Amino acid sequence: MTAASLAAERAARDSYGRLLAWLAARGRDIAAAEDALADAFAAALATWPRDGVPDKPEAWLLTAARRRLLDGHRRRATATAAEPTLRHTALLAEEADAEAIPDHRLALLLACAAPEVERAAQAPLMLQVVLGLDAARIASAFLLSPTAMGQRLVRAKRRIAASGARFALPGREVVAARLPAVLDAIYAAYAAGAQDPADGGALAGEALWLARIAAALAPEEAEAAGLAALLLHLEARRPAARDAAGRYVPLSAQDMGAWDTAMQAEAEAWLRRAFALGAPGRFQWEAAVQSVHAARRVTGRTEWREILLLYDALMAATGSPVVAVNRAVALAEVEGAAAGLAALREAAADGRLAGYQPFWAAMAALAGGEEAAAARQRAAGLATDPAVRDFLLRLTPS
Repeated sequence: MTAASLAAERAARDSYGRLLAWLAARGRDIAAAEDALADAFAAALATWPRDGVPDKPEAWLLTAARRRLLDGHRRRATATAAEPTLRHTALLAEEADAEAIPDHRLALLLACAAPEVERAAQAPLMLQVVLGLDAARIASAFLLSPTAMGQRLVRAKRRIAASGARFALPGREVVAARLPAVLDAIYAAYAAGAQDPADGGALAGEALWLARIAAALAPEEAEAAGLAALLLHLEARRPAARDAAGRYVPLSAQDMGAWDTAMQAEAEAWLRRAFALGAPGRFQWEAAVQSVHAARRVTGRTEWREILLLYDALMAATGSPVVAVNRAVALAEVEGAAAGLAALREAAADGRLAGYQPFWAAMAALAGGEEAAAARQRAAGLATDPAVRDFLLRLTPS
């Protein structure tokens, strides 16, 4: 890869979302801002190999994108003389320093979580507009065709445009109201990437990047810091979930030396920051569970009683059947398999668990005889990851 290509790739990773958010805030049109920025990157790839990489690549890209967007606004202003178009044209015409422009990425994330945007489109939209991922890559992670995902994203952008979104950071009340949807979408994107072996962890890494952005740009929101801590802990261990032959390795059997200690330290820093804000919530408790697991590297043991207390808090706060399954597993570690199995059977009253693969894996681990074998086969059948399926089938008695 040439120096120009590397510089463009670095600028895309580091600055795409910030530049797009600024352009959208000035021009009030996500799709037009995306087109302008795409043209700027195309121009860079054509120009930089010939003229050299500029000293400030982001500033070069911003200037090129502004000119493209400004031309479009001027044409519309000439054709319609509409006051909003004229106002947005004036805003775009103002000089801007790429290193000093306000960071509107959080506002852009919040716009993607607007009530007008269907819930299923929120996470994909954030990945596209803030990170610049293409529809085909997003579609594969969310098990949709590129055409269907593209149509979903186009509809979402049209609804945002029709809503008159300002793309400026709203008041604290609006941030507090919309941020949970942003965090849920980022978590869903991480889960989709982590469970897709064909993706190689790329989408999970992009979702983690979004979580860091949200936490950094919303420093007063404890749950944003909690989500960053949670995803960092999960990502720190993800490579250890496969052995050298690609076989699945459960957490209890993982090589702790393969865990990423730098990520774990960063996770702990975010978790301390979250707790200091005094507003406990789901992502903080889940991150705390992962923190206890991470401590095994130092202590040599897993403090299951602490984990059980955390799941008790999560259960009281959310009533989630998924939390109930995790709590049953922790209860089995503390009080024995019989207690865990009883809790698991109680949770099974929620019909949503019938198709939840970890429920059947837990049932296979805690039950006995034919019931365990049948549960293991059910868990293997529901597994989307071939390595997990093979692991479960290897444990099935012949």
